[in-house]
Amino acid sequence: MLTLLSLMVITGVCLFLALRKKKPIFLAVPFLSIFAYFLVQIILVPAPFMETVKFIFSLR
Repeated sequence: MLTLLSLMVITGVCLFLALRKKKPIFLAVPFLSIFAYFLVQIILVPAPFMETVKFIFSLR
């Protein structure tokens, strides 16, 4: 729940900054933070990294 709230706050702040300062680069920050979150969650799996990635992408 805390993760969801923090991602929502990051998105809101970045959207506000992108509209206020007229710099679209701020819109990439929420996507990068979500990608970083997923990467950390994959790294926390006790199996080897590449094996975990192959398992995730082999799911249907």
